[in-house]
Amino acid sequence: MTHPLRLGIAGLGTVGVGVLRIIRQQAKLLSARTGRDITVSAVSARNKSKDRGVPLSGYAWEDDPVALATRDDVDVFVELMGGSDGPAKAATEAALKAGKDVVTANKALLAMHGQELAELAEANGRVIRYEAAVAGGIPIIKSLTEGLAANEITRVMGVMNGSCNYILTRMQSTGLTYEQVFDEANGLGYLEADPELDVGGIDAGHKLAILSSIAFGTRVDFAGVELEGIGRIQIEDIRQAADMGYRIKLLGVAQMTGRGLEQRMSPCLVPEHSPLGQLEGGTNMVVVEGHAVGQIVLRGAGAGEGPTASAVMGDVCDIARGIRLPVFGQPADTLVAAKPAVSATPAPYYLRMGLDDRPGALAKVTAALGDAGVSIHRMRQYDHENGNAPVLIVTHKTTRADLCSALDKLNALPVVIEPPVALRIESV
Repeated sequence: MTHPLRLGIAGLGTVGVGVLRIIRQQAKLLSARTGRDITVSAVSARNKSKDRGVPLSGYAWEDDPVALATRDDVDVFVELMGGSDGPAKAATEAALKAGKDVVTANKALLAMHGQELAELAEANGRVIRYEAAVAGGIPIIKSLTEGLAANEITRVMGVMNGSCNYILTRMQSTGLTYEQVFDEANGLGYLEADPELDVGGIDAGHKLAILSSIAFGTRVDFAGVELEGIGRIQIEDIRQAADMGYRIKLLGVAQMTGRGLEQRMSPCLVPEHSPLGQLEGGTNMVVVEGHAVGQIVLRGAGAGEGPTASAVMGDVCDIARGIRLPVFGQPADTLVAAKPAVSATPAPYYLRMGLDDRPGALAKVTAALGDAGVSIHRMRQYDHENGNAPVLIVTHKTTRADLCSALDKLNALPVVIEPPVALRIESV
């Protein structure tokens, strides 16, 4: 009989408990699909006495995740603790050096230390699998490394943080302000302990950096991701974007250009009838464009016990079947250090600003835009309040450099009393 695949699981939060439930409830299915039993030898977490709703008496307990990672009765170390450094990094390194394969859901760890961990894994003949680290239950890592391996990827984009998508769609459907929905989401437990990881775009930026590495054969470069969160989005932006046929999403976009690798995570307008525009609630979506396959769209739950545990177990099953791939789809020593590039691809932009309600104010704005080489496609003026005249402008396609020049000129105008909000309108 084939030797069982023995797991050591570090981290018994929502995902860790979900993994234990799948192993207990689907033991026969897992054995039938992989050709061997999958068992748990030992577990580790911060609090041994906590009631997690699943029995732990059948597993050995380790207070130290490093000790768990190096046990003789563990074949695969499953890291579900989180954090880019500290115990997660130490235990992962220890597991690889001890000849264990690793499955993780830790996007921060890979975004910050992916290259060195990939080199360590390959030097020890081990694999690191991490489907659960990006977009929850969506099999985007497997799609890029396996199903689309014959494609030259031209662009990867998507909504990769369900909490931000929840906030933006909730504002859309209820008319509540950003602050009100933020408090609601935080109260429901939808946000990280440090909410800036979500609303600041950091969590989604980690995921984009990982996808970029696989898609373009580059070393993971989170520092090269342009980050802008959703904190400046007001209910007026939501309403006015809808009035013009758009939805606002925290959108990640990565593409290789002649100038280098563009990676940006920022609020964008997308057409309301596009797949991304119709994405509601905490759902994630990743769009991949390849030279042979064209455009494909993957949509699904981006977080939660079931979807994320499903992704973890998909990786475990692949290891049980003997499927072994380089960490980022090709050997670590062939990954190149990409030159970071600020997006220069022309695009239309949405501009919202408040003007002093006096004659000639709008003329000064149009003149400033013209001086910067930015052409107006559409413009609307809304009801005045207390001398503030809200103005909305959609530009023709313009470069990022010309837009920044225009914003500098607008901010210098005495008639602009509410600084402009500028959002890229993305073609999808």
